Amino acid sequence: MLTVPEVDTSKTGGFRSYMGLTFLIGFGFFTMGLMDPLYDTYVPIFLRRFLSSNTAVGGIMTLDNILQLFLIPVISVWSDRTRTRLGRRMPFILVELPLAALFFSLIPPMASRSLPALLGIVFCFNIFKTSVRGPVVALMPDTIPGDYRSEANGVINMMGGIGLIVSTLVLARLIDVPAWLGAPGGLPFNIASLCIIAAVLVLLAFVREKLPEKTGNPEEKVPVPRSIRRIFGGNGRGDTSVARILLSIFFWFTAYEGAKPFLGLFLVEVMGVSEGNAALAQGVAGISSVIMAVPCGYLAHRLGRRRFIRISLVFLALVLALIPICGFLGTTAALGVFLALMFLYGAVWIGVTVNSFPMLWQIADAGNMGIYTGLYYTFSQSAAILAPPVTGLIIDLAGFWGIFVFGSLCMLAAWVTMGGVRAGEPQK
Repeated sequence: MLTVPEVDTSKTGGFRSYMGLTFLIGFGFFTMGLMDPLYDTYVPIFLRRFLSSNTAVGGIMTLDNILQLFLIPVISVWSDRTRTRLGRRMPFILVELPLAALFFSLIPPMASRSLPALLGIVFCFNIFKTSVRGPVVALMPDTIPGDYRSEANGVINMMGGIGLIVSTLVLARLIDVPAWLGAPGGLPFNIASLCIIAAVLVLLAFVREKLPEKTGNPEEKVPVPRSIRRIFGGNGRGDTSVARILLSIFFWFTAYEGAKPFLGLFLVEVMGVSEGNAALAQGVAGISSVIMAVPCGYLAHRLGRRRFIRISLVFLALVLALIPICGFLGTTAALGVFLALMFLYGAVWIGVTVNSFPMLWQIADAGNMGIYTGLYYTFSQSAAILAPPVTGLIIDLAGFWGIFVFGSLCMLAAWVTMGGVRAGEPQK
């Protein structure tokens, strides 16, 4: 089986030697940062043109997560076993990201036609956006040594955060400008799609995957079920740590994904902002995430990833628990306090996301990096499937404030399950 080679850090100059490559790979994450906030903010608003139930809107918003639950693990394993002159991940990126951009640009025109047209184009978009996510994510651990992946993931998340800021604070403000085909809301989607094409060209021009080394012995192709049994302790390496990390991922993404689809509606219906400012909460959180992404990678390397994540989870639970206090304030004060809390939330949340993937990759080897990537998405997307209908029901029964209390409890549950993790730390 392929293994990640040991790196002599004294000769490489530390993470600085990989900084340029990391920024180039980060352009793939920049595109995700452009697409996701526009999709999460405005597709629910588009759906509300046809539907009145928040539970129904939340249910439809899980359709893409259902696709991610199945497609990301399958495509990630497929890319593990792909061998081309361009590498394992790039062929998927070069085909699927441009197609995702095309269908993304078609969402507003279809939203102005009918619910079936909107659902159909959203389905097509998510097929390609979902399929490419695994190869995009696995490209970094393929090229960056394990000890530096927290720092590298910090840089990559910063790139994604910059995309989120551009999407929420610049592109979202163009939502009311008539655009292609005269569809309301089309301009930000069209601009984001062009940026995605540009990012693909950057990756093609500057990123070169390392081709698999040719040896005299054929590479062992372990069946996926056997690989998964090894991952969950069959090889004696991970003990229960992998299972605990994955369960923690499920809990904290239940909190995150439960609130995310409704933040735009919350700002419009409760805080009274315009639709052009519906992405404001995600934009504010994105700014603090960009500021803290790289420092969180370095801090976790020094303090320990598990310890840093658990500290972050306590702060996240506290921030979410404080948000309902806004309901007792005046409208202007409530909006200011809420955005301040979202700024803190983004600064702390990035500490969890930057370091959770590297913990799994540290346990993996080059032959099954895609399987670990797929398992991450299996658990995170399971949460994304279950959470929006649950939080939609909470909103229908108890109002928007209930989803933040629910999220706080989920963060505390993740803190408990992370307590038994004993693997996934950098070696140097």
